[in-house]
Amino acid sequence: MRPQPYRWPRGHKGAVVVSIDIDGPTAGLWASRACHEPRVADLEQRRFGPRQGIWRLLDMLSRLELEASCYIPGAIAAAHPDIVEAVMAGGHEVALHGYLHERVDELPDDQLLGVLERSAAALESAGAGGPFGYRSPSWEMTEAAFAALEEFGVRYDSSLMGYDRPYLIGGLVEVPVHWSLDDAVFYRYVVGSMWPPVSPHLVMESWSGEIEACVNHNSLVMITVHPWMSGRAGRLDALEAMLRRHRADEAIWWTTSSAVAAHHLCLPDSGPVEMLRPGEI
Repeated sequence: MRPQPYRWPRGHKGAVVVSIDIDGPTAGLWASRACHEPRVADLEQRRFGPRQGIWRLLDMLSRLELEASCYIPGAIAAAHPDIVEAVMAGGHEVALHGYLHERVDELPDDQLLGVLERSAAALESAGAGGPFGYRSPSWEMTEAAFAALEEFGVRYDSSLMGYDRPYLIGGLVEVPVHWSLDDAVFYRYVVGSMWPPVSPHLVMESWSGEIEACVNHNSLVMITVHPWMSGRAGRLDALEAMLRRHRADEAIWWTTSSAVAAHHLCLPDSGPVEMLRPGEI
């Protein structure tokens, strides 16, 4: 069936969420868990995030008077409770992002619920309160992972790309993402890569176009940044300048993933309920 125009609250024509995946070195530690010698250079590059990048991003959000959704692995919350405290002090959303940034497609099904419980406990120990939203590390998802999310009672998921507005998968609201709006696609550099990182000005031109288009198409723009990449000085300044150009547009709802999910559940007709059907057309 042809989808109907999406109805955002208070007459807004589109929505923008700024989301921050505060991974630090967790993804590198998970990827190298079977190695005898962790990749020190890669881990140090990622540690820039909790050391400096996140603080620059939080200061930028304060200047723009903008709330963000922050996805924090449990290991980061345990090692850096001051980051969780600062995120909450800024009025931002705290949400789940695994414990050690474990890809759910690489976890045994019987461990998924335990990872959720351990991750939530770490956030709560740092002062955050649930229930939490969830974002799957590396945006991978399985049927078993969705079942664990529903059993655990998360508020929503933000890992998939089936629409460019919120929708239902089973009993869970999906607040969609997209690779074209993720800084890692453009900035992440691995030694030996053929292409250098993209200029932040080109990235911001692309993201700016998506924000302008969301008003015409009643869509959601989910910007995803990582402190160890977008917290670098030149990239941060370009991001702030781009957001500032659009911040005053009254047609846009600047909001959080949690607020988007809550709005979707309040709609009298929230659209069809989709199901995960791997392998089906």
